[in-house]
Amino acid sequence: MSLCVTFLGTGGAVPSVQRNTSAVFVRREGERLLFDCGEGTQRQMMRFGTGFDVSHVFVSHLHGDHVLGLPGLLQTMEFNDRTDPVAIHVPNGRRRAMRNLLDGTATRPSFPLRIREVGAGDVAYRAGEFEVRAFRTEHRTKSVGYALVEDDRKGRFDRERAEELGVPPGPLFSKLHEGESVELDDGTVVHSDQVVGDPRPGRRFVYTGDTRPTDATVEAAEAADLLVHDATFLAEEADRANSTGHSTAREAAEVAAAAGAKRLALTHVSSRYAGYVTPIAEEARETFDGEAFVPDDGDEVDLPYPDD
Repeated sequence: MSLCVTFLGTGGAVPSVQRNTSAVFVRREGERLLFDCGEGTQRQMMRFGTGFDVSHVFVSHLHGDHVLGLPGLLQTMEFNDRTDPVAIHVPNGRRRAMRNLLDGTATRPSFPLRIREVGAGDVAYRAGEFEVRAFRTEHRTKSVGYALVEDDRKGRFDRERAEELGVPPGPLFSKLHEGESVELDDGTVVHSDQVVGDPRPGRRFVYTGDTRPTDATVEAAEAADLLVHDATFLAEEADRANSTGHSTAREAAEVAAAAGAKRLALTHVSSRYAGYVTPIAEEARETFDGEAFVPDDGDEVDLPYPDD
């Protein structure tokens, strides 16, 4: 089952020729999710072929470079005769502000539009085999990050062991794999844990939005397959990062290392570095042993299941 991340906007508050404002598109089978929606996001969606069939938008905070693309995107959905609902998730206390943004641009689509507030620890969205959880971040306004966490998968079925125990191939294999015990013709009872291994972890994608490094991010990103973290500045601008509620590449790397993340995407890159981001990745790699990179707009990352 595919889990693919497309970076639509990787720049900071000021867009550049190379980098648009914040937006990340996630596709998991039939689900299409959008994390933040900065100015120009719908054009990025056209450029990079994601389509507009987004069911949920997860807003980290309501600064303009993270939400000003929403009125235009919703208007285009309306012009395209959309009928399916859209849910916009915003931090606690920001529902009215989001409604004012949409009302102020006469954004009143005919399809159902729901604005939901979420706080740290809330499950913003639950689907069949995964959920999106909100966690605390630290910016200059009410803000949250989001973690897409898949359910554990069933353990591996040991066919050879099952046959050794006398279980004939067929429906009994499925029952055992589903956790049931089965009785054989001779009265022998075989239990699931005799032939099925431990549950295998699903995948985890974590998006911080704008933030200082926090323990809550470390917790949310534990063993994450991909952590997308604010890395607005280099360490030489640490004071500015602190005063503006952002992180340096080194700080993002420290969070990823503490969390045991596998990959770290460094985003919200200040326009001062837009033409030359190599030092950002290099600074992170000094601290983080996993894969650290600065994605370009349009880059896609496929997240395979963890090694068994």
